[in-house]
Amino acid sequence: MPHSTQSEEPELQSGDQTARDKTHETGAARPTIQLPSSRRGLLTMKWIILLVLIAGVGVGGARYWSYSSIRESTDDAQIDGHLHPVSARVGGAVLKVLVRDNQYVEQGAPLVEIDPRDYQVALDRARADLAEMEASLHVSRTEVPISSTTTFSQLSGAEASVGEAEASLAATQKEVDAARARLNVMQSKVREATANEVRATRDLKRMEALVAKEEVSRQQYDLSVAEGESCHAQVESAMAQVREAEEGIRVAESKVAQQRAALVRAQTTVKAASTAPQQVAATQARAESAAARVQQMQAALEQTSLNLSYTTIRSPASGVINQRTVEVGQVVAAGQTLLSVIPLDVDNIWVAANFKETQLKNVRAGQAVTISVDTYGGREYRGHVESIAAASGARSSLLPPENATGNFVKVVERIPVRISFDHDQDQDHLLRPGMSVFPTVLTK
Repeated sequence: MPHSTQSEEPELQSGDQTARDKTHETGAARPTIQLPSSRRGLLTMKWIILLVLIAGVGVGGARYWSYSSIRESTDDAQIDGHLHPVSARVGGAVLKVLVRDNQYVEQGAPLVEIDPRDYQVALDRARADLAEMEASLHVSRTEVPISSTTTFSQLSGAEASVGEAEASLAATQKEVDAARARLNVMQSKVREATANEVRATRDLKRMEALVAKEEVSRQQYDLSVAEGESCHAQVESAMAQVREAEEGIRVAESKVAQQRAALVRAQTTVKAASTAPQQVAATQARAESAAARVQQMQAALEQTSLNLSYTTIRSPASGVINQRTVEVGQVVAAGQTLLSVIPLDVDNIWVAANFKETQLKNVRAGQAVTISVDTYGGREYRGHVESIAAASGARSSLLPPENATGNFVKVVERIPVRISFDHDQDQDHLLRPGMSVFPTVLTK
């Protein structure tokens, strides 16, 4: 076979040369060079491969453009969540610490116990104060109707006493008038008796002269003497009656003075009793004050009861204990932070993703998001866009940039986007605030 091949090649060369000579001689068009079939197949295969590669690149580019045109992603994203600081609401010595760092606790579980004895004593004292004030309130409320009845009765009695005193004063005044009238009568009788006595005395003197001359009988003289003595007795009797009448006047006037004093006392009593509405109002005010004091004591009792309950510090949420700084025997103050609780369920954690401002053209709240977590080898979680921040991260920083300078360089700002996890995920609480994630937002 090698020998036959070599013999054929000179023949081909001589044939080709003869053909070229004939063509040159005749001046006709040059014929197409006929390549071997193996070389033609190789060229065809190369073209096919090139076309396939071009088609593959085109299809891949189209697929990539179709995929990336409706998705936005960033690697500047971390998981964020609530951090509940647990502080003491009352001060005291720590008796028990019931949890340790990284321990999962349920909401309401006891975490720390503070010595409750001081607060128990305060609670007992508040209860005693409340009982005493409730008793005072009962007494004050009982005094209200009693005071109302008593004061109005006193007022009615005082008004009746004034009437009686006025009537007695009028009666005694009439007695004075009657005694004065009797005095006048007695004085008239005295004057009449005195006049009769004077007349009888004069008649007796005349009789004495006549008796001495024996011009009248001795019997007539004795009658004159008896008449004179009778007139004298009448004068003394009338004088005694005058003195009696004068004494009656003085007695009656003293009664008048007494009745006037009684009237004044009755009027004073009426004035004092006329303050009955004010006295009742004052009694009611004392009762209301006692009721307010009872409410105050009830509030104090409730406060001391709350303080006693605060000695047991409970978890504000379900989560993992973090940054525990409290120890048994430590004396803590009200407001002092003891530890923190970090909820790990998907309702309390989210993704804080910082997208470039050029990526947010089609991003809207509610759009679906795929969240790849670096910690677990790219494990994916489902979520959705919750909200877009109102300002860029630089503008919200402590020292925002000031671009009003001559060397301003425009940079692409990043806008924080909050992404929430969908429910019914991460039942094992694997996600932690601070983990790096790679969110991809499906914009269409």
